Parts: sequence; C-alpha cells; structure tokens
Amino acid sequence: QVRLVESGGGLVQAGDSLRLSCAATGGTFSTYALAWFRQAPGKEREFVAAISWSHGTTYYKDSVKGRFTISRDNAKRTLYLQMNAMKPEDTAVYYCGASPVDVRAPPDVMDYWGFGTLVTVSS
Repeated sequence: QVRLVESGGGLVQAGDSLRLSCAATGGTFSTYALAWFRQAPGKEREFVAAISWSHGTTYYKDSVKGRFTISRDNAKRTLYLQMNAMKPEDTAVYYCGASPVDVRAPPDVMDYWGFGTLVTVSS
C-alpha cells in the first residue's frame, strides 16, 4: 500500500519562506504522479501544485505561480513544495497526494493521501 507522510509545516510571517516534504513508501514512486493540495478552515480542499512522473512537468494553482515550486527526488522517494513570499491566505493544512495515473493537467483528486501538515502564516 502507498503511504505518504508530510512534514515541514509551521508558523511563519507574511513574506517568509517554508519548504514542505512528503516521504513515500510502497508502490513504484518513479512512475507515480504527485501533487500538493491544501484545505483552509471552513473551505474545501483545493489543488495547489502537481508534477508528472514521465517528464517532471509541473502544474500550479494560479495564485501560487511564481511563489511556489514543486519538485520530486525519485531516489529519495520524496516530494517537495518550496513556498516563498508567503501570504496569510496560504494558511491551511497541506496534503500530499499520489496517483499511478500520470497527470496531463491540474488534477482534481489523487488516489492516495497523507494526513497533512499545518502551515500558518501570520500578518
């Protein structure tokens, strides 16, 4: 079974940076599409960024383009999300997701999920 564990969340001030990590076990990591989603209090879970397994093609939510960078290290079986110039509206629980079906566009859902890591941005 594919298992995902997020880490790196915490409290930061607006304008600061933070990097999230997602460690994966099980499955064939190199051929799994990966993504980050987030859910703020009282809101629905939303797509943030995704990366394909075939060519490492990336996709981003419009509001994070130019600020966030998604990347993967297949040798370490780890997914990353570098977040710069953070804003209060980035406050949410961030979830790592994986799917054996490669992404060709921003995904709505993934097949496997971690339990999330909380990111809080103060103003």
